Amino acid sequence: MKALCWHGKHDIRCDTVPDPTIQHGRDAIIKVTACAICGSDLHLFDGVMPGMESGDVVGHETMGEVVEVGPENTKLKVGDRVVVPFTISCGECFFCKRGFYSGCERTNPDHAKAAKLWGHSPAGLFGYSHLLGGYAGGQAEYLRVPYADVGPIRVPEGVDDETLLFLSDIFPTGYMAAENCNIQPGDTIAVWGCGPVGQFAIRSAFLLGAERVIAIDTVPERLAMARAAGAQTLDFKASDVHEALNEMTQGRGPDACIDAVGTEPETTASFDSVLDRIKVATALGTDRPHVLRQAIQCCRNFGTVSIVGVYGGLLDKVPFGSAINRGLTFRMAQTPVQRYLPMLLERIERGEIDPSFVVTHRGTLADGPDLYKTFRDKQDGCVKVVLKP
Repeated sequence: MKALCWHGKHDIRCDTVPDPTIQHGRDAIIKVTACAICGSDLHLFDGVMPGMESGDVVGHETMGEVVEVGPENTKLKVGDRVVVPFTISCGECFFCKRGFYSGCERTNPDHAKAAKLWGHSPAGLFGYSHLLGGYAGGQAEYLRVPYADVGPIRVPEGVDDETLLFLSDIFPTGYMAAENCNIQPGDTIAVWGCGPVGQFAIRSAFLLGAERVIAIDTVPERLAMARAAGAQTLDFKASDVHEALNEMTQGRGPDACIDAVGTEPETTASFDSVLDRIKVATALGTDRPHVLRQAIQCCRNFGTVSIVGVYGGLLDKVPFGSAINRGLTFRMAQTPVQRYLPMLLERIERGEIDPSFVVTHRGTLADGPDLYKTFRDKQDGCVKVVLKP
């Protein structure tokens, strides 16, 4: 089959690789009908995340049709149309039973490597390094889904793939980012990053009752998409974000701040942002937490900082003194997607949101390597890429 494979920094290729096979009785094989390039995939493309090996199949936003099921899988049948969560979860361990599917204790065969870096291991993920299981990803013609009686959700016929595909990751992630904020009537929520996850965080904040959302970015197409959702916008290159947010909130600061950027923010003229880039480039640091620092400093006293942008290692000069002295709450996670799927599918079916709004570019797997570059460089108004194998 054809699949997009990682061969090093800035080197994604469309290769021919072996078709996946059933390896366990609870497995399923799906024929991929749509997949997407995630902002998290760009961390692999940029060589930021450790544990990648040449030839690894990438991708974790996937949906398709079931073409084979293992003998122990009684949930799915051949012909089912499904969306596959990016988190792989057993459904039976301590964390899965409590709804914390992304903390699954059983699905990362490389758990010792992850625990050495992070203290404990999270769940395995599709297409996201040998720290997280080394599972083949879904930017491919076919995908093996382990524990397929727990993860995939059957979706209705007659609804377009692009309306349903983002249940795999970015819609639940954006929704969780907003849910973390414990939004109350009248609240103002600030969102750093108007990429795909940020766009869903903006819309989810409104769905959950926010009075006002302030979206922070510099890319015109992203800011326009945020305004179309009803958000006010700040261009961080044209404004001092801290001063602007204070002015917009009578000096108090937003009630909650969402970091939907993570480890690779665009470098600004600020000293800490420039220093972060130098440290990473010279192997003196692992991440660039400029946005997180700013969100902490901007959030109102006793507010919430919600973090869904990906970080991989150790963060330098995070103003923890500000957080503790002003009573901030931090909430963060790799999204336990399975927890959100039924409810978010219902919101789609009720017409409360059509997630396809975020799609700007489409292509085939053969187009994938070039579209990775287009997405990474924010060219041609690119906000979200969908691939049709």
